[in-house]
Amino acid sequence: MREKGSRSANVDGGLRWGLQYMVAALVVALLAILVAGLFKRKAMNEVELSPVSSMLERLKENDRCNAILAISPDLEGQLDAIELLPERRSLHGVPVLVKDNIDVKGMPTTGGSRALLNNHAETDAPVVANMRTAGALIAGKTNLSEWANFRSTASTSGWSSVGGLTTNPFDSSCSACGSSSGSGAAVGSRLVDIAIGTETDGSITCPAAMCGIVGLKPTVGLLSCDGIVPISASQDTPGPMTRTVRMAALALSAMAGGDSADYAASLNMGALEGIRLGVLTPLSGMYDDSVSAAFAAARGTLERAGAILVEIHDLPNLREISRLEWQILLREFKRDLNVYLSGRPPSVTTRTLADIIAYNKSHASIMMPHFGQEIFEQSEETEGGDDPELPGLVAKAKRLAGREGIDRLLAENQCEALIAPTTGRAFAINLEGGDEFQGACTTLPAVSGYPHLTVPMGKADGLPVGLSFMGPEFSEARLLAMGFAFEQARRKEPSLTAK
Repeated sequence: MREKGSRSANVDGGLRWGLQYMVAALVVALLAILVAGLFKRKAMNEVELSPVSSMLERLKENDRCNAILAISPDLEGQLDAIELLPERRSLHGVPVLVKDNIDVKGMPTTGGSRALLNNHAETDAPVVANMRTAGALIAGKTNLSEWANFRSTASTSGWSSVGGLTTNPFDSSCSACGSSSGSGAAVGSRLVDIAIGTETDGSITCPAAMCGIVGLKPTVGLLSCDGIVPISASQDTPGPMTRTVRMAALALSAMAGGDSADYAASLNMGALEGIRLGVLTPLSGMYDDSVSAAFAAARGTLERAGAILVEIHDLPNLREISRLEWQILLREFKRDLNVYLSGRPPSVTTRTLADIIAYNKSHASIMMPHFGQEIFEQSEETEGGDDPELPGLVAKAKRLAGREGIDRLLAENQCEALIAPTTGRAFAINLEGGDEFQGACTTLPAVSGYPHLTVPMGKADGLPVGLSFMGPEFSEARLLAMGFAFEQARRKEPSLTAK
């Protein structure tokens, strides 16, 4: 009995000691939290204030690609607003650059054209407003191909009458592609980690691939196009251009705003395991040996990550889809641009496409020193939105590219996504002769309105090239997960990343 009582006393003593220890530990922990909170607040202030000066220096002094058109005039005010937020947000204090066909309050939206120098935005475009809500610092505007590369068939990507020429961060004699040239070059040269671009057909994915970054063209309609200089309501969309896939996922969630999906939550390194991917062979064999070698290496990485590659040799209706796209864009551009211009501030004196054409002619030495405006003129000759054939053209094109294109290819081959090289490596800039593309895989997702993700897959003759993932509508989460798994797998293969 005595032994039993002794054990009981020991237990009681142990409990008392344990409780005392827990109380003491709790007090210490609370004090540590309070002290840490004070230091954390001090550190946060230092971290959030000091990068602005360094960021300004970086943006002003290190823009060797001529990517930035203008720096936001209210950076300090934005910082103050961010510091007053009751909680840290997903993009808290992250600097973001915005393509200059997207409204940023207090700054002109030029679309790269001097005809819109007085087009001062009175409010943010929704995608910009949503970025601010997520805590992002809107650092400025990026240069672009004038009018999003829809002025001339002989245009030079990255040139605008407002900003001049944006060049490739890996070789200044080469193109940054377009039309989101400045956004791609800014991220590719590490001025920022996130920029916003827009795409009608290839304008996010091409500059992303040639500048060695991640680019996502979302499903048309996922993100608002309000406050954006239009080309085509059926194909236009903004999208993120980022240094990594995770940043693209975070940026997409922020741009969507509200109760949008948390795209970063879907990222995992095992996302390619057992996944069937359709290789678009007709869109993969048009490149030179260096691009083909990079694609072969990317295929190897995908297979080692567990993906099952399925060769797809037949792409029906691609020529017809391209023909329909051109007819649609000419008509929708006239319609959509006229609507956009009619709603701009009174300071904008060019109120129609016809006004823009006349302005360019009267200022030809400045506006058209290298190429003309034959696309504008062809568009103006159409009936625009009054053409009774337009709805049928759009419906047919979307059916051929979507339901009978991407959807059918996925279903028949039991694949979750399609892959191909995004485009060739960057080509030499030729202001008088225009762009010299080797090829691209952008048209099917562009016309269908389906999502298209490009991720760096290596280099071809020292210049970056991208791997495209294309899927059904609203499959952004799955594509981002696949792209993330590929990105992480490549990082484990230093021999590939060095090429």
